[in-house]
Amino acid sequence: MADKGEERDGVKLTNLDQELYEGAGATKRDLVDYLDAVGDRFIGVLRDRPLSVIRLLRGQDQFMQKNLPKYTPEWVPRTEVWAEASHRKVTYGLCNDRKTLLWFGNQRAIEYHPALMVAGDHHPTHLIIDLDPPEAGGFDKAVAAAKLVRRVLDEIGMAGALKTSGSKGVHVFVPLDGKAAADEVAAATRAVAVRAEKLDPDLATTAFIRDDRHGKVFLDATRSGGATVVAAYSPRIRSNVRVSFPIAWDDADNVKPEDFTIHTVPGLIGDRDPWAEAMPDPQPLERGLVEEGHTIPVARVQAMHEGKRRAKARREAE
Repeated sequence: MADKGEERDGVKLTNLDQELYEGAGATKRDLVDYLDAVGDRFIGVLRDRPLSVIRLLRGQDQFMQKNLPKYTPEWVPRTEVWAEASHRKVTYGLCNDRKTLLWFGNQRAIEYHPALMVAGDHHPTHLIIDLDPPEAGGFDKAVAAAKLVRRVLDEIGMAGALKTSGSKGVHVFVPLDGKAAADEVAAATRAVAVRAEKLDPDLATTAFIRDDRHGKVFLDATRSGGATVVAAYSPRIRSNVRVSFPIAWDDADNVKPEDFTIHTVPGLIGDRDPWAEAMPDPQPLERGLVEEGHTIPVARVQAMHEGKRRAKARREAE
């Protein structure tokens, strides 16, 4: 039977019975139904944040879309942001309402990666540590490393919330009072990661170069400034369309990433908003972290210089 599509909130939905991608175990209708089911909670996370999405069109490779397409309806909220790297203005969508979320879903936008600052502001709303387990490692290692981060935060009187990345790792989000500049938050993030690494250097590492991690969990402290992080409740392009989902610190040892998919999450949360419930109140950035962080090299810059040094050493050895 042909897929005739339908309309919701004035948005025409098309090709709903098409599979999202091989291994998804889900159709475009499943994606749209999921977005609609968690919509108010999801929009709460995305609201007023310049939004990048990862789309996957039928028969094509996935791609990240930042600039809104020319055919975007006028009613989609948007904001212009100057992109220093490309020296141009980028028009980002703002997913502030159900109609816009449904439109993105119909565009086969599967992953939602909001900015760390709201439109028009330059103060990050969260300090974020991304914990990435090794290829051969497990989710349990990422959770154990996240608990190191929690210990660091406890020691300085700060608190954060935990969620799965929707892939194989976890994210720790520490809500801030919006008074710290981006470079201060970036410095503090580096300090938290280094302190966590020192608590258990056999488990965790801040080594940016993959070959230097030696099977340890990578404490990625680069999620700051102009970076993005996949949103809580966002689907991921993974088997069974996993979802980046909040997990309570006390339950973290008893869950696994595949527990949370677009099929399971609506039933798990019901009318609740576990991400909002888990998030501590916004807090001031601990000044000692900022001062310590400014003494720690920026990982990407350090890795770039180290990569050049190693390449030169290899050439000379040859």
